[in-house]
Amino acid sequence: MSCVITAESELNPGEYYEDCFFHPCLCIRVDDDEVLGISLVDGSFPRGCSIGHCGIRKLSLTEALHWKFFGPKDQEVPVKSRWWKESSDIAWLEPFRL
Repeated sequence: MSCVITAESELNPGEYYEDCFFHPCLCIRVDDDEVLGISLVDGSFPRGCSIGHCGIRKLSLTEALHWKFFGPKDQEVPVKSRWWKESSDIAWLEPFRL
């Protein structure tokens, strides 16, 4: 299950996290309070967040894939900010649903 990051030591490059816009991201750098990553949604870079101020959460690969295709499981994202399709009949995505 996703967990809130509260210290630099809790996230490493190569791990996944949810940024403050709920994008699942691949972490590429952690420096003091700053986390930089690449969005798994649209490839945007750098996705910079503050550990102390943004409430970022560490994700497993399974969670990151679910977030990418179906949105965050436990957050309400405003409709205008959603990147996923509400109804998808693409069968190959089902293994990524939590």
